This record gives sequence, structure tokens and C-alpha cells, in this order.
Amino acid sequence: MNNLLMKQVGLLFLLSAGSLSSAMAMSSSDFVEEATQAGINEIESSKLALEKSASADVKAFATQMISDHSKANQELRVLAKKLDIQIPDEASLTAKAKQMILEMRDESFDKAYADNQVVAHEKAVELFKKEVASSDKPDLKAFAEETLPKLQDHLDMARHLQSKTK
Repeated sequence: MNNLLMKQVGLLFLLSAGSLSSAMAMSSSDFVEEATQAGINEIESSKLALEKSASADVKAFATQMISDHSKANQELRVLAKKLDIQIPDEASLTAKAKQMILEMRDESFDKAYADNQVVAHEKAVELFKKEVASSDKPDLKAFAEETLPKLQDHLDMARHLQSKTK
């Protein structure tokens, strides 16, 4: 895979997990923003996978990511509104995600997608674990606890997909 593609894919998935270096002192609104951005990045990159991939396994995984992350983002939006936490504008978050994937090339896309789904879900699992451990909002902690097993399942699925694309 060419270097430019790896850098672009890597940047996309680094963005999808947010800035975890600041997660130790993460506020509720930081968690909501990072989790929402990660979900939107999953959705947008998976939409791209549906367009670019010919692999039934990649397409099945991408379809599930779109469904699961759309549902989680909707639940998080409702919860944030209830807790009076400002949610970033979805259009701007989608634009950020799309900007990161505009230059992706077709060659080795399936492998790049699978490899980076592993990285993105490892970071998402870490983000949600930190929220569970340190949240000052019981509703957000419950959301993170409820969502964490699904993210761990996604990580397992991504690792399995990764093994099939080598």
C-alpha cells in the first residue's frame, strides 16, 4: 500500500478515537464530543467501504458498523440533550470525517480498512473504559458501560476481518 494512503487512513482512524492523551482529565462534554466524532468517522469510513470494497466480509462488517454506530450516536445525542451537554454540529463532524477520507485510493483498501478498524476500536474501547472509570455523570457512565461490550465485539470482529484481508 502506498505511503500516502497509509497516512490518510491512519489520520482518519486516529481522529475517530479522538484525543486520548487528554482523556485522563476528560470532561463529560469532551467524552460526548469524542465519542460522537468516533461514531461519525466509523459511519463515514464504513460508507466508503461499501462503495470501494468488493469483499462480502468487508461489506457485512461495514453495514454493521453503520447500523451500530448510528444507533449509539442517536442514544448519545438523546442523553446529552437530557444532561444539557452541547453536542457538536453533526454536519461539521461529518465534514471532518469526509475531509480525512477524500484522498483514499482503491488499492489495498480492504486491508487498510480492516487494519485501521482494529486501531480505531482499540482506541474507542480505551475511551469508553476511561469514561466508565472516571465519569461524574451517572447517565454517561451507564451509556459507556452499556456500549463498551458492543465496542469490544466490534474490536473482535475487526480483528477477524483483519485476518481475512491479509
